Amino acid sequence: MTYRISVDTGGTFTDVILSDEAGTQTLGKALTTPARIFDGMREALTAAAGEVNHTLDEVLAESELLIYGTTRATNAIVTRNCAKTAFITTEGFPDTLVVKEGGKFNPHDFTQDFPAPYIPRRHTFEVEERIGAEGDVSIPFNETQARGVLADVARQGFEAIAVCFLWSITNPAHEQKLGALIDEMLPGVPYTLSHQLIPVVREYRRASATAIDASLKPLMQAHLLGLQEDLQTAGYTGEVLISTTAGGCSHVAALVEKPIYTVGSGPAMAPIAGLNFSRAEEQGDDVIICDTGGTTFDVGLVRDGRLAFSRDAWLGQAYTGFLLGISAVDVRSVGAGGGSIAWIDEGGLMRVGPQSAGADPGPACYGRGGTAPTVSDAAVVLGYFDPDFFLGGRMQLDVEAARTAIGTVAREIDLGIEETAWRVLSLASDLMMRAIGDITINEGFDPRESTIVAGGGAAGLNIMTIAKELGCQRVILPKVASALSAAGMQYADVVAEEATSLVTTSDRFDFDRVNAALEVLEEKLHVFRQAMPGHGKGEYTIEFLAEARYMAQVWELDTPLPTPRISTQADLDSLVEAFHQIHERVFAVRDEGSAVEVVSWKARLSLKLGGVAELVADVAEIAPATAKTTRQCYFGSANAVETPIHKADDLAPGMRIEGPAIIEEPTTTLVVYPGMATTVSGAGNYLMHID
Repeated sequence: MTYRISVDTGGTFTDVILSDEAGTQTLGKALTTPARIFDGMREALTAAAGEVNHTLDEVLAESELLIYGTTRATNAIVTRNCAKTAFITTEGFPDTLVVKEGGKFNPHDFTQDFPAPYIPRRHTFEVEERIGAEGDVSIPFNETQARGVLADVARQGFEAIAVCFLWSITNPAHEQKLGALIDEMLPGVPYTLSHQLIPVVREYRRASATAIDASLKPLMQAHLLGLQEDLQTAGYTGEVLISTTAGGCSHVAALVEKPIYTVGSGPAMAPIAGLNFSRAEEQGDDVIICDTGGTTFDVGLVRDGRLAFSRDAWLGQAYTGFLLGISAVDVRSVGAGGGSIAWIDEGGLMRVGPQSAGADPGPACYGRGGTAPTVSDAAVVLGYFDPDFFLGGRMQLDVEAARTAIGTVAREIDLGIEETAWRVLSLASDLMMRAIGDITINEGFDPRESTIVAGGGAAGLNIMTIAKELGCQRVILPKVASALSAAGMQYADVVAEEATSLVTTSDRFDFDRVNAALEVLEEKLHVFRQAMPGHGKGEYTIEFLAEARYMAQVWELDTPLPTPRISTQADLDSLVEAFHQIHERVFAVRDEGSAVEVVSWKARLSLKLGGVAELVADVAEIAPATAKTTRQCYFGSANAVETPIHKADDLAPGMRIEGPAIIEEPTTTLVVYPGMATTVSGAGNYLMHID
């Protein structure tokens, strides 16, 4: 038997999926071990191997591909635990990272201080040089001054260097000269040149991405190369790929050069899983993906079978956080996971998150020393979790510790413990619905016409009530829901993207320069493809996109090119019409009288890995399920309800479970609320009936 392994290390849990030759997926789960990631990974792998009656050594020996996703880069940025990084820019422009884009998420909130830049102003250095917008040299590169700057960088002990010169995207000569000087004077110090990482218009976005990428290089190079070594030591000899925020995966060598693409790489895999599960259950290509982890609630969107991408991916709040700038799968996050902490603000209002108990010490119910009241503690108080069956019985929950934690909030608001727990869960649900509305309704997408695919260990607690509030009637909870991102890696392709800035308008379109630019982008992707070991000759597609807008607009919309080249007026007309349609879908208006301006061009390679999709058996009859046990649970009323408890092993395809009921999988729990129901599909997934 040959296996494919996917691993997702989150802030609280490490998830592992084993997929065999028939596409059958087996789940393993363990607490994340931040000090050494491989320890938690090994425990999760051992659990998954046991489910297929193998040892860890046997599974590693029989596996040919391992895809790894991690929150290491994200956590390093959030905790400011990156390398000491110098930012070198054009003389006269030292405040690009300080000023950012000048916006504010809430313009009337004057309680917050102006946000600090990603790299402190005192770590910014200027070099005399200037490239014009047309690529001409306005001020020659001052090599003598540049050498002095690098000598100062060396004296101050910087561990990485970010270089972002003005208009290097039109002429990279000066950035290339500085890169050569860094190699000469500071050999071994990692650096990032902005024109190589993100050759697009908008100085702050390019500078921000460059700064983040450079600061991650020492950490992620050590982490990814160290992981490879740990796997080899454990006996794994197959290929290792890393999931990326671009919606696919890539080899280690590529990502140690561009580690920014590992930021948010785990959540970026969930939409891929959601689309495949929805298609397998014949629920359509318009999918909302909800991934509830221990720390955050992540929402992604698939429209017409296409993942949504954005260059507005912020770590933290928009404008005041840190902007990635790269083209990334559009996933919105709020601090409302299973470990999110409930608290009372100064005005006496209850809040949930964004603070999280994490994996250590974790929620109070984990019995590892945590005392803060969390969403998971509320679920324990409400009776939704079996304390003897958490993680399939591998972890015992402390009910009294959970009640004590929730009791601290209950006393502050003068309510009973059960009612307080219900309000904690309801408030978390409200935050989740707000995040769903942000990526759907605010983007011109009607959630009532889509399918929700829910994942994450805590997804089943409230996904049915969320769907009811949104008006969604099609909801899927996959059997491997608690490892949705890891499941997405099983379906992922190798993905690479190249971009270039070239401004042109539909009324004065530069056919020759545009087609020459597209030719260069395609050639770069072919070089990448041919360098992929074992996959260079496999099936692939290359998609071309234009970042376009109406004249005088500020922001662009990704518009797929109808043809690989824009050679004729008919090709151009098709591109313009495609933009009109996308603009109308998003903003409910089209302005055919305005010229369309394209500022950047992109090419995206998808190289098939040849994964096997699990076949879904037809279910002829619907039979009611009978529970062997019951438990006292609360569903918002003052009194407990005698609730049937179903173990996953007792359920077969075609069975229907009427609410109220609890379905206990080894790594997740599905709460079927009164008046609702769920059926088990041919693949063992749960198809929910809200009304």
